Amino acid sequence: MLLRILNYLNEHSRMLKRLFFAFLALTVVFDFYAARHAPHFFGDSIIGFWAVFGVLGCLGMIVVWKGLSHVWLAKEEDYYDK
Repeated sequence: MLLRILNYLNEHSRMLKRLFFAFLALTVVFDFYAARHAPHFFGDSIIGFWAVFGVLGCLGMIVVWKGLSHVWLAKEEDYYDK
């Protein structure tokens, strides 16, 4: 069952990506209508700041951890032959 779900998501990855970006756009649109009473942080007064901050934070973590994994965890191609 889980394999069927994962295969379906893999085959429809373009649709899933569009769905996630549409959800992100909806959160930014919703932010136009959200009431701002007393901002506590710098980003609270900027429309869409936290949505953009979240996306850039996730992309930054992906790049940093993928780079660290290549430097730290990756082995040479013939590592197991030695």
